[in-house]
Amino acid sequence: MKGVAEKTFCILLFFLLIHSSFARKKILTKQSTPCKRLVLYYHDIIYNGRNTENATSTIAANSNILGNFNFGKLVVFDDPMTIDQNYLSAPVARAQGFYFYDMKTTYNAWFAYSLVFNSTQYKGTLNLMGADMMDEETRDISVVGGTGDFFMARGIATFRTDTFQGADYFRLEMDIKLFECY
Repeated sequence: MKGVAEKTFCILLFFLLIHSSFARKKILTKQSTPCKRLVLYYHDIIYNGRNTENATSTIAANSNILGNFNFGKLVVFDDPMTIDQNYLSAPVARAQGFYFYDMKTTYNAWFAYSLVFNSTQYKGTLNLMGADMMDEETRDISVVGGTGDFFMARGIATFRTDTFQGADYFRLEMDIKLFECY
């Protein structure tokens, strides 16, 4: 009886190792190739007291900045997302959420927002959150979920500052790579 148990255990162990090897390979393959990719442009026009017609964001807390790096400032936004760099292009989505500056020693913001799609190409939302290390040429934040065409999506959005015009306007290029698509 002891020999049969040992053989059964060895066979089970063998199949378990093979299964875990295939599972690991499947996970690595899934992670290395995006199932969906979007490149969009995020346009932010911060309210400056005069631009009530075209402002897409506003300071919601701590307009009296502590230090040189906007530490503590909270900005709420409803920004258009376009497929090209032109602010006047028809938006394919709206970025709705907030960011706040959370470092006293350099520019760094933490974002939490939804991309709300309502176009002929996509319907639903993508939810993103994470730190934006503004000193870096490119930086990644997490895609943590979605709805509709992006149901339970997971991935990475790579930010690159495309233009920065004074204190009132900036544009980010967002290269969104989804690695989990359902």
